[in-house]
Amino acid sequence: MRGVQIFSGNSHPSLADMICERLGTVPAKANLGKFANGETSVNIGTSVRNQDVYIIQSGSEKINDSVMELLIMISACKGGSAKSITAVMPYFPYSRQSKKKSHRGAITARMLANLLTIAGVDHVITMDLHASQMQGFFGKPVDNLFAEPFIARWIRMNVPGWKDAVVVSKNAGGTKRVTSLADTLKLNFGIVTTDRRRPKVPVAAMTDSTVFFDAVDEDPLVAKEAHTFELHMHRSNRTPATPPIPEEPEPITPPPAQYLLRPETPPAARRPSELDAEFEYTDVRVRDVITGRLVQGQLVDDDYRVNEESQSGGTTPGAGSSSHDNTDAISDPMANSIISHVSSQPPDHALGGSFDAVESDDEASVCGGHVDERTITLVGEVRDRSVFLVDDMIDKSGSWIAAAETVVKRGGASKVYCIATHGLFGENSLDQMEACPSIDHIVVTNTFPISPSMLRRSKKLIVIDISSLLAESIRRHHYGESVSALFHLND
Repeated sequence: MRGVQIFSGNSHPSLADMICERLGTVPAKANLGKFANGETSVNIGTSVRNQDVYIIQSGSEKINDSVMELLIMISACKGGSAKSITAVMPYFPYSRQSKKKSHRGAITARMLANLLTIAGVDHVITMDLHASQMQGFFGKPVDNLFAEPFIARWIRMNVPGWKDAVVVSKNAGGTKRVTSLADTLKLNFGIVTTDRRRPKVPVAAMTDSTVFFDAVDEDPLVAKEAHTFELHMHRSNRTPATPPIPEEPEPITPPPAQYLLRPETPPAARRPSELDAEFEYTDVRVRDVITGRLVQGQLVDDDYRVNEESQSGGTTPGAGSSSHDNTDAISDPMANSIISHVSSQPPDHALGGSFDAVESDDEASVCGGHVDERTITLVGEVRDRSVFLVDDMIDKSGSWIAAAETVVKRGGASKVYCIATHGLFGENSLDQMEACPSIDHIVVTNTFPISPSMLRRSKKLIVIDISSLLAESIRRHHYGESVSALFHLND
């Protein structure tokens, strides 16, 4: 292609070489290094005047160095009078920090988008953003490509009996991604969710409040009738000061019917414990829902016992007191109200934020010294079927292993494929997933660099090449063609 210069950063040079090979060119010369104090040095080794420049830079283990290197390369090409500058970022750094997760949290993804714009970028090409709404962070056009067509093609060609498989999301935040792949393959889908165990408090709902039942335990209609009847009797018993002499005895009139017969009234509010014995929930669909227990991220049996002192989360009784003393103590009605209970709980989301901000993370943090117990729920029929656990990235292994063990040990699945676009494999996550007997295959793309040593020692890891997709997007962008055809591949 004429009028094009393609540069490669230090984050993923092998992917840049494959892209250039498909485009029939080689990466342009650029000297990338560091000074003695660790500062990044960039020197563009070819003319970029009036050229369309494409800079290929993904994430890496040294993510901050990769981001800074990309910004300096964009600024250098802008100063060299480039016609246009396009940042090709297969994995967008800091994409998980696209919304506030605490009151004083930062939206780092938006800050990075602003930095790219200030540096001089004109266009951004990326793949499978953690949240598609991130495209609104940019003041420049963004092409968010999808690896779903390549994943669907790999499944059709390499998974035996894939037509009977089930696509499962390992958290609530990935349901849209899972349903999209399920629609492409025309398969059923399911979901695995993890919820924190509710604290053992006496108040769980508004109807359990002591103040509430003090007001509704007495039927208001009965009280009103009793008051009216007493008033009627009181008035009838009063004797006037100068009673008239009756000429004939007054007929005895019976009391009104409203005092003899009580009209039908709707039942008063009752406690949930009173309703359990009378009504039974018989929804057949709920019987297909499978639940389990997660303690410190490990799937345990239902009869597994947790240390109560650790489970209390730091609320230890004072000197001379015990848990029984606290239970038998007379509680304050206002302290038992639902409002007091809710206000005492720390919020899991920021003001103005979303309730799923924490749940959309790959892993949740575990407080030191506290036994983190959760309830894991599987919704969907997976018995004797292959399961595709799908998400946008694999960083830590805890949630993947927990979901795989749930669908195999509790759901009865035959095989489990862990599928993601970005294989970050932080810490020892790949080794942990490799050692998990419930996981059969780990499928990722090459958007993120994977070291050759990891590829050699892993027998379950499968890497899908998506260089052709990125190369075609660069070609279409350079010639002004539509990229809509890249979102759906015809087999």
